[in-house]
Amino acid sequence: MTDNLVLVDHPLIRHKLTLMREKTTPSVQFRRLLKEISLLLGYETLRDLPLTTRRIETPLAETEAPILKGKKLALVPILRAGIGLLDGMLELVPLARVGFIGLFRDEETLKPVQYYSKLPNEMEKRTTVMLDPMLATGNSATAAIDIVKEAGAKDVRFMCLLAAPEGVENLARAHPDVRIITAAVDERLNDMGYIVPGLGDAGDRLFGTK
Repeated sequence: MTDNLVLVDHPLIRHKLTLMREKTTPSVQFRRLLKEISLLLGYETLRDLPLTTRRIETPLAETEAPILKGKKLALVPILRAGIGLLDGMLELVPLARVGFIGLFRDEETLKPVQYYSKLPNEMEKRTTVMLDPMLATGNSATAAIDIVKEAGAKDVRFMCLLAAPEGVENLARAHPDVRIITAAVDERLNDMGYIVPGLGDAGDRLFGTK
């Protein structure tokens, strides 16, 4: 589909995603499953972080040991549904800096409208991971990545739970340097811009709203 797409096809992810897709799954279980999947996706998203070494002393000897290099990561959930991926990622990298971008989708045009942005400083020195459960049309993801790049971000990854082929193609066209990490690419978008078969509105299912 595109060279910058990473499909994390792990049996545990596939099992948990099936549970999330079921319309009878309650919000409390939906949130827990999304947090668990975010940990598994996070390992793949951060697989190639740069390392350096530090001289340490173990109980038996001194040794050169690997540690992360450079500035702390920036995790940037796209509000509101992106918050569902944040807790798992912070368990994985608890010292990461966190920014937020608020976008809502105009239901007539399907275009994103920005209402909030707060990002860590020195974004140009940080690996930035954008978080949003759904990559549908790709419009919101593209707009959010525009914002972090304008703030200086250079190494940007986009981590999502589900993607539509249209969203993958649109995001890859707008930002060919951004790697897309996802648990599944579904069949298509419907006329309302929702992923099919999908799992419905991720934000509503996370927070119990309609």
